[in-house]
Amino acid sequence: MAQFIDRRLNGKNKSAVNRQRFLKRHKEQIKESVADAVNRRSITNTETGEDISIPHKDIKEPSFHQGQGGSRERVHPGNDQFITGDKMERPKGGGQGGGSGEGDASPDGEGQDEFVFQISKDEYLDILFEDLELPNLEKNQVNKITEWKTHRSGFKTAGVPSNIAIVRSLQQSLARRTAMTAGKRRMLNELEEELERIHNQEPAQPFEELRVKQEIADLRKRIESVPYIDTFDLRFKNYERRPIPSSQAVMFCLMDVSGSMDQATKDIAKRFYVLLYLFLTRTYENVEVVFIRHHTQAKEVDEHEFFYSQETGGTIVSSALKLMNEIVEKRYPAAEWNIYAAQASDGDNWADDSPRCKELLVNKLLPTCQYYSYIEITRRSHQTLWHEYEKLEQSFDNFAMKNIRTVDDIFPVFRELFHKETA
Repeated sequence: MAQFIDRRLNGKNKSAVNRQRFLKRHKEQIKESVADAVNRRSITNTETGEDISIPHKDIKEPSFHQGQGGSRERVHPGNDQFITGDKMERPKGGGQGGGSGEGDASPDGEGQDEFVFQISKDEYLDILFEDLELPNLEKNQVNKITEWKTHRSGFKTAGVPSNIAIVRSLQQSLARRTAMTAGKRRMLNELEEELERIHNQEPAQPFEELRVKQEIADLRKRIESVPYIDTFDLRFKNYERRPIPSSQAVMFCLMDVSGSMDQATKDIAKRFYVLLYLFLTRTYENVEVVFIRHHTQAKEVDEHEFFYSQETGGTIVSSALKLMNEIVEKRYPAAEWNIYAAQASDGDNWADDSPRCKELLVNKLLPTCQYYSYIEITRRSHQTLWHEYEKLEQSFDNFAMKNIRTVDDIFPVFRELFHKETA
């Protein structure tokens, strides 16, 4: 079997069209791999693409070949067990799998190599968040902070040596030398033609020939005296600062870490937060993340402590909402920041604290938030916190709540929360 290795350089995106055609053809398999990859990422890890695996059988091209046909008889030497017409069972666990080695074989003989390739960061996010959008995005455009960015703006005749535009300077030099020597070169050509005519004349005219030669020498000297480059020719790159609107957002992650929240429930919450962070970075240049964990008391922590620290005791959800409001007032004024919040809980809360949570959201948080999402990770029936939040969903379009039962519900629930509105 012949093997070919393509070592051609991919200059100027020559294979970009083929790459996009491949991504489009295997879109469903790629989307499944991308959704699985979310579970392996840190919340703030958006700087890299992703390795995508596609089963070998899914990328095979259909082929046509000539069938054997007809009746055939084979004689196998040493056969002392079978005669014509006997039926032989398939070998158990044998088969001819397509694995590249022993480690790739499967018990049923159906092993196959996987085709692995890498997609870029932009391709990864495009596939992950296709057909999704941020709610209330028009309102977000009001909250901007003006920044300045340097842009190229033509050329100028003065500047520092590091900004010299070499090509433009040489073009100016060529134009100047052409303008200053064009007339002299035309006269030089005429004198050379006259010298040729005098040289061929009979009788010879030595004095006239000497005069013309002297004029030619003077013209050439004057042409050569024109400098190759002059300070007048120098051109420098010009830069100017332009104001650009730069949007920024803060993402609050609130999670119950009381004794009823086991590690599996926290892992489900983490995957939801990863999706939300990735989604926000598609719209905002600067996204900060604030982690608030709570049981009977709330505390701002780092990402590792947020997900993996163990706590025991009861649950008072309002403590986290109060702390979030304090942080917003102190560090993230609504006039300068787009505020998003995602709250994860298993639904447990003191009964008399749930109405207090509703009041905090209505009077403090929802008026300043662009979007507030609440996910309840439980298989049990809903309790007082869910029922209080249900009242908010009907009155505020920037509040949404969903129930997640298993890991498989995470991405569908996320897509439902942020689905794109069609006209």
